[in-house]
Amino acid sequence: MHYAGQAQDPLVLGLVARSRALLAASAGSAESLFLEALRHQTEHTQPFERARTALAYGQFLRREQRKTEARVQLRDALTTFEGLNTPLWAHRARAELEATGITVRKRNPSTLDTLTPQELRIAKLVAGGASNRSVASQMFLSPKTVEYHLRKVFLKLSVSSRVELANLPLAPVAVGAADYY
Repeated sequence: MHYAGQAQDPLVLGLVARSRALLAASAGSAESLFLEALRHQTEHTQPFERARTALAYGQFLRREQRKTEARVQLRDALTTFEGLNTPLWAHRARAELEATGITVRKRNPSTLDTLTPQELRIAKLVAGGASNRSVASQMFLSPKTVEYHLRKVFLKLSVSSRVELANLPLAPVAVGAADYY
């Protein structure tokens, strides 16, 4: 634990916070530790570890009878696990999501690499050098929504940085109503 505090590595700090959340004695301290873990893991860590944290936090929220909030975390985890092609983890996230009372279809593998029009537009803007905040203002979205879609773009295109995204040949974006939903 001493090393983790000195390392200031977001991956290590996120893993420590998640571990402490899982061992927490009270629901209040567990929740604050899960949120701390997710903060560390948002931008600077591997998507797999962030998804594991989202899954654990979603399980916690479901057990606390906070199903709506749990679904957000569990859907995020499921999308990431499917994008990373980790079927056992995806199955686990799907089972937890179904335990909240909704039915989840298995994703069609033929569409894993297909970007939605909104994801494509975000990818092109980011590849052109725009920040998340700039993309958000151009598309009338929140920066968190842009971050969510960008994470899905990275998973679908198997890239891990904005530089890699900028080096990809992205199809032109069609101008029309699909760009603004």
